Amino acid sequence: MSYQPRLRTKYKSEIAAKLMEKFQYSSPMQIPKLTKIAVSQGVGAATSDKKLVDTAVADLTSITGQQAVKTVAKKSVANFKLREGMPIGARVTLRNDQMYEFLDRLISIALPRVRDFRGISDKSFDGRGNYTLGVTEHIIFPEINIDKVNKITGMNITFVTTAQTDAEALELLKLLGLPFKNQ
Repeated sequence: MSYQPRLRTKYKSEIAAKLMEKFQYSSPMQIPKLTKIAVSQGVGAATSDKKLVDTAVADLTSITGQQAVKTVAKKSVANFKLREGMPIGARVTLRNDQMYEFLDRLISIALPRVRDFRGISDKSFDGRGNYTLGVTEHIIFPEINIDKVNKITGMNITFVTTAQTDAEALELLKLLGLPFKNQ
């Protein structure tokens, strides 16, 4: 039998049944699921130092376990000394097993390492069942060697689900183990 990530197995055996029971779906195909996780990192100082983007790509690659790509500016902005086509960040999109492995590491290892952590906000849903989480320091991930980091940067982590409403997506992410604040 092939390897199955822990959270994927938990989704199939427990979470799908709980969601089906709570929201009274008529078909198992209506049960919301996590389709992808998009991780992006903007590097504002990349206009003056080109090596920062390469560092961001290397960091995202080691954090996610999948090769990250550079993102480029779509428009020129004179005030920021930014030209169209300049590299200004890095991003990676995770699906299937790598997505579940990253989510497991985020929940069990990285988020508890955040200073004064009391849970994540449940206000960052977009109205269509997607959730975005901002991380201020990328050094919370154990894959990053703190001694070699010259600039601490943040990142955005977007969870894309098939849920139709924010309530369904919130319940899905809670059952997957994301530590939301208790209101």
